[in-house]
Amino acid sequence: MITGQFHNALDEKGRLSVPQRLRSAIAGTQLVITRGIDNCLWVFPPDEWQGISDSLMDAASPFTKKARLLQRRIIAPAQEIEIDKAGRITVPQALKEAVGLKKDCIILGIKKYIEIWDVEEYDRYLAEHENDFQEAAEELGGLVSF
Repeated sequence: MITGQFHNALDEKGRLSVPQRLRSAIAGTQLVITRGIDNCLWVFPPDEWQGISDSLMDAASPFTKKARLLQRRIIAPAQEIEIDKAGRITVPQALKEAVGLKKDCIILGIKKYIEIWDVEEYDRYLAEHENDFQEAAEELGGLVSF
């Protein structure tokens, strides 16, 4: 299970250290990175990415405007990357620019995938969506038991 929140910095070559806790939850060294729905990057183990990309392609016809938009925004920019021997990934320049990654990053393990955010953007996102979070927590209250 891929979980946890971590702060790491991009180096001058666009490399980002993947925390050991997340690396140990990933089989192998291959990953797929793409743009997320929010202003972040999504990183998937290859088998998870295969399921998501297949679902997006199978469920949506390229003859519909919304399907093409999703396919262009999520599938098209996806790139295979590798965790190097030092535990780093290289974030492709185009993806880095697309979500405004500067230097300081937040890495979130979200069970089956990883999100990478610029620290300032993530803080802004959390502040802007606090009310939405509270409402979502209320709605889930009946679904989740401890």
